[in-house]
This record gives sequence, C-alpha cells and structure tokens, in this order.
Amino acid sequence: MSYFDAASAAPLHPVARQALLASLDEGWADPSRLYREGRRARMLLDAAREAAAEAVGCRADEVVFTASGTRAVHTGVAGALAGRRRIGRHLVVSAVEHSSVLHAGEAHEREGGTVTQVAVDRTGAVDPEAYGAALREGTALACLQSANHEVGTEQPVARVAEVCRAAGVPLLVDAAQSLAWGPVDGDWSLLTGSAHKWGGPAGVGLLVVRKGTRFAVAGPADERESGRAAGFENIPAIVAAAASLRAVRAEAAREAARLRELTDRLRARLPELVPDVEVVGDPVRRLPGIVTFSCLYADGETLLHELDRAGFAVSSGSSCTSSTLTPSHVLRAMGVLSEGNVRVSLPFGAAEADVERFLEVLPGAVAGVRAKLGAPAPATVTEGDALVVDALGKLCPIPVIELAKVIGDVPVGGTVRVLADDEAARLDIPAWCAMRGQEYVGEEPAERGSAYVVRRIG
Repeated sequence: MSYFDAASAAPLHPVARQALLASLDEGWADPSRLYREGRRARMLLDAAREAAAEAVGCRADEVVFTASGTRAVHTGVAGALAGRRRIGRHLVVSAVEHSSVLHAGEAHEREGGTVTQVAVDRTGAVDPEAYGAALREGTALACLQSANHEVGTEQPVARVAEVCRAAGVPLLVDAAQSLAWGPVDGDWSLLTGSAHKWGGPAGVGLLVVRKGTRFAVAGPADERESGRAAGFENIPAIVAAAASLRAVRAEAAREAARLRELTDRLRARLPELVPDVEVVGDPVRRLPGIVTFSCLYADGETLLHELDRAGFAVSSGSSCTSSTLTPSHVLRAMGVLSEGNVRVSLPFGAAEADVERFLEVLPGAVAGVRAKLGAPAPATVTEGDALVVDALGKLCPIPVIELAKVIGDVPVGGTVRVLADDEAARLDIPAWCAMRGQEYVGEEPAERGSAYVVRRIG
C-alpha cells in the first residue's frame, strides 16, 4: 500500500518509536513528585518542552502540552477570548480554517459572541487587508492557519500578524500542517500544533501562549501544565512527539525539495493524463507534499475506493464522501470544483516510483468511475427559450453530467436551467461553467431545490 494521506496522519517516525519505547521505562512516574522516579520523569518532560520550544521559536515556559491538537485549539481560543472578555466578544477567523477552529467559533456564538469569517481567493489564500477590515472595536481574537490542510496553500501569516498587532488584537495560528517544515514567521500571539501531523504519536497537542498575551483558563483549573491543560501528562508520548519534531526538522530542507519536485510533477501531468481535471490550491505558495485535484463527472467516494483497491491511500474533500453529503467547507469557500475530489499528501520518504505508479493508475480509475456513473438520458422540457433539466433527487455529479449532455442541444446564447436539490450543485455547476467556457447566469428559486441557469457561449 502506498500511503498518500500524511496530511491526516503521518506515519510514526522511527525516532518517535525509539523515544516512546525508551521513555515508557523512564517516564512513567508523576513528574510533580520529588522522589527519584518523579525527578527522572520531570527531566524528560522538561527536555521535551525545551525541544518543542526550540522548534517553534519561543520560550520553554510558553509551551503547554495538551491531549490533542484539537484540544490545543479549543483551549487556546477559549482562553484568549476569556482573557480579553472586557475588550469584547468578537472573533475573526478565515473561511478555510480547520474544523476545530470553526467549531470553537460556533461554541463562542452559542455563548453570545460574534464571529466574522474572512473570505479567501480561488487559491485558498486570505487577503491581509481583508483581515484588517474585519477587525473592529471589541475584537478579542483573530485566528489563521499557517497552511491549509486540504489544498496545501500557505497563508500570509506574518502580514496578517502585523495587521492584528497594529490593531491590538492577538493572533492564534493553527500550525498543525506546517510545523514539520519550519517555524511560523510573524509576530503571532498563540500557536497550536498536533504531533501526529509530523510523525509523532497521536494524542499530543502543542499550545504556545506568548508572554504578554492575556489568557484565562476556561473551565476547572488544574495545577499541571501552567494550569492550562488538565490531567496527568502522557510523558512517553510527549517525549516521542518532541523527538520526532526535532528529527523531521533536521530532514526538512532536503525532503521539502524532493517532495516539491514530486508534487510539481503531479500538478503538471494530472491535466495531461486525465481530461476535465481541476488542480486546486496555490501553485507556488503551498506545502511541499500536498496536491489536490477534482475530476468532473466522478464520484469522490467511488474514486477513493478504486484507488484503494489499486494500492493507494488518499483522501477527499468531495461532497460525495461517506462522512458528509455537502462539499468541503474549504472547497466551497474557494469556489472550486468539489466533485471527484482527491487529496494526495506525500509523507516523508515517499518513493518516486510510487508517485509514477499513481500517475499510471489514476487515468483508468477515473475513467472507470465515470463509466459507472454514466447518467441516463436526462429528463428535459422546454420553457420559453430555456431547456430545463430535472435533476431533483440526484446527487452530484449527476446534475453536472446531465447538464454536460444537453448543453449542445441549445443554440449559442440559449440557456439551460438545471433543477437540483443537492447542496453540491451550488458549487459544482458554476465550477463546471468556468472549466468549460460557459456562462453561469445564477441561481433562481424553485418549488424544490434551486434552478441553476447556464448560458451556452460556444
């Protein structure tokens, strides 16, 4: 099996495995105790904290270990908002943040706070000026990921941090995807990370709160981890997480160059090998190992199963995955095609031969999925000058397939109204128009679902 889903969870680094096994014997005791075993555990914990601080570029007493990256985000957001509650209750986030940040925002809204989502461009990047415009009197916190988890686009963190600092607003950076490659630039105030993203064990998160940042622990206090992370520290896992972060950083420059060459190859050859493919994300400002693309007329879940049978583990932000019936919030915010979406995220050490084999297998897999999804002759009627396609009750990509089948039946300048009640059609029909050079007129209300109007240009 070729594992191409490192953005979800990186394989355990050999150094992490060694450190974990060694510290199981040495780091099992309570690090708050003064006897020998406790002192030994405390030394391991302190050394791990120093190593993590060096990797992040902060002071060791600013680092807190949590039970997960998600817990680090939730603790960081809640603590920063509570610490600045006298300033206001307004939170600013980007529209493409990880779900942990968006869920923290939803919880804040349920408690009476307000949240502003800053839009992104078609590559998935925010505009620092837009962040500045979103800040206002009463803004307690802003959040921005260092790089996107679905499409790999790197965000202008340093420039956004400048804008936030000028407005007196702390910036929390979710650096889960980028910490393996280097520290995060900029004058940020809080930062979070997750060990299983860089080859450490699952169940270890990193929260950094820089000195001078107002922070108040939300919920019951605990004497451990500066009172910011309750519960007994999992010292073996923490030691393994810090050791693996140091190890991947030592390899980062060389491995980044190698993986970037492989992903550049994928980005260039995918449109040549597979027709009707949109490669998404910034082509330059992106993480080294992530390539995301979407295939017209293909079902994402079926495509993932085909690739799994061929020996490739990949993921998807498609509207047709088993976990959701709506498009990925990241793809939706970017306004790109969501159907037949595949994310390839190469782990450290990914073999060139595996990438070449993926390029050999993919065209046949996509063709097979498209053949299986060949839609029946669409039900069409004529209303005035418009051809109406009834795709109600059909999930994407079927409405798009039926649109493609009939667009040639109307004269140039004529329109097709696609009736659809699948949420994904709101994203995929405009994306199809952009890819095929047709004009997307807009969405109109209908008795059921919506009517998506497309004008034939050529």
